[in-house]
Amino acid sequence: MKKRRLSSLTTIGLSLSLLLAACSSTTNTSAPNTSGTTTNAPAAAQPAATEGGTLVVAAPVEPDTFDPQKSTWLDNTNNQPYDSILSRDMQGKLVPHLAESWQVSEDGKVWTLVMRKDVKFQSGAPLTAESVKTSIERFAAVSPNKDLAGPIDKIEAVDAQTVKVYFKEPFAPFANMLVGTFLAPFDPERLKEKGDKFGEAPLATGPFMNPEVKRGASVTYAKNPDYKWALPFAENQGAPYVDKITFRFLKDDDTRILEFKKGTINILQEVPSTYVQELQAIPGAKIEKSMEQGMKYLGFNNQKEIFKDVRIKQAIAMAIDRDPIVQVALSGFAQPIFGPLPPTIPGYSEKIENMAKDMYGHNVEKGKQLLAEAGYTDTNGDGIADKDGKPLSFELLLPEDPALQRVAQIVQSQLKEIGVEAKIAVHDIATLKDKAIKGNHELFLLYFGLNDPDILYLLMQTDNSKRVHYSNPKVDELLAKGRTTMNEEERMKVYEEAQEILVKDPPWVPLYVAESVTATRNIEGYKLNPFTGDIPFGDIRITK
Repeated sequence: MKKRRLSSLTTIGLSLSLLLAACSSTTNTSAPNTSGTTTNAPAAAQPAATEGGTLVVAAPVEPDTFDPQKSTWLDNTNNQPYDSILSRDMQGKLVPHLAESWQVSEDGKVWTLVMRKDVKFQSGAPLTAESVKTSIERFAAVSPNKDLAGPIDKIEAVDAQTVKVYFKEPFAPFANMLVGTFLAPFDPERLKEKGDKFGEAPLATGPFMNPEVKRGASVTYAKNPDYKWALPFAENQGAPYVDKITFRFLKDDDTRILEFKKGTINILQEVPSTYVQELQAIPGAKIEKSMEQGMKYLGFNNQKEIFKDVRIKQAIAMAIDRDPIVQVALSGFAQPIFGPLPPTIPGYSEKIENMAKDMYGHNVEKGKQLLAEAGYTDTNGDGIADKDGKPLSFELLLPEDPALQRVAQIVQSQLKEIGVEAKIAVHDIATLKDKAIKGNHELFLLYFGLNDPDILYLLMQTDNSKRVHYSNPKVDELLAKGRTTMNEEERMKVYEEAQEILVKDPPWVPLYVAESVTATRNIEGYKLNPFTGDIPFGDIRITK
């Protein structure tokens, strides 16, 4: 589940920009230090910034739809017409956006949202509690991600500006949904008019509107001239400075880099690490870096008989040396990780990370010893451990991602050091998804991203574990408790207990947190919120 770094998401099952749940508008949430860094190119005289013009962004993925309730993948290419109900500031604190305030009942079952009175849809119609109610109800009815909204019982528009959402049981991650645009209010008249085809001509409250879509090529939005309710961390609270924003869908790295060099692109997302130094030398270019809110991992299919022996999984974990993975495969643009949650996701615990590092630091001899205890030794001198004549050999699945392919080659070599053969198999993501869900896999390299520890429920809870096929009744109990515990401090303790079990009985081998790199050129005002992945495009002016 990877939320792409303009709002990065999952590739199997889910994709969204979600954040740490809070209990009320007065909750002060601590957040990890994920601040990005900026590296400037050599100094050069810069033209004065101007208003107007078209901002061009190179996007590696084309959205399937412009209806956020019908998509499983949201990023800045398809969320420009929309606004979130809540947001996060640049320090990670949960703050109002379309809702001027919110409150959660003592029993955690009722969320009260008071909407701003000055917000209008792009049609000119006012935002009302009834339109918010209608949009949330539609999400709960039609979205492929509807389970993420939690056990909603009913929704009421109490008055013109007040919405109450009733739950069958407390659901702490609901704040996550309010931060993303899955629950963004839709213009009710346009929704009535278009119905299931709303994504063809969306109308909402966002800073850009009227998408002009050229499938396979681009989408261009016009600015909303009446916009006055920008993201709370945006400096420009009014209409965007640029007249239009175009997202060009460029999958090929060489093409994307060439276009950036030519000056036809202002923002280049997901710059391959091998190109960073080259782009950094371009006069006027800037390199923006920030840690992703997820991690890459080596996963086991835990329903396979071989992985029911924890010694096999622990031996594989000890075979992995993360330093060459980070330095060689990723050119240093990553941070090694050992525990179930990275420091960029709330719920991360230094205690758990240190425990995992102590248990699974690189140790070839210990790995061989564990395999021997499980009955696997190299009896014929071919370098591969075997038992009863059967070699310890696995297929290692991964998607068509150049960085992951470089990682796979290093992992393959490291596993061989303890006597494990890994046969690399690269598949398109649809095939990989199908194999994972059906359990037709052994080892795989994948990633996830979600700004809430509830990601563990989505990946590890028995009924939801469609990648690693993990099942542990105690973990199920704890992860369910984490969803219903409204006190943040108590909630984090629940996840720490669950993580301790996941370290001792590892369903995967955490590898690293990647550093996302974005290159910008001929613009000023760019910034990225490290807690939401949002970019306030309305702040950006073109300088050339």
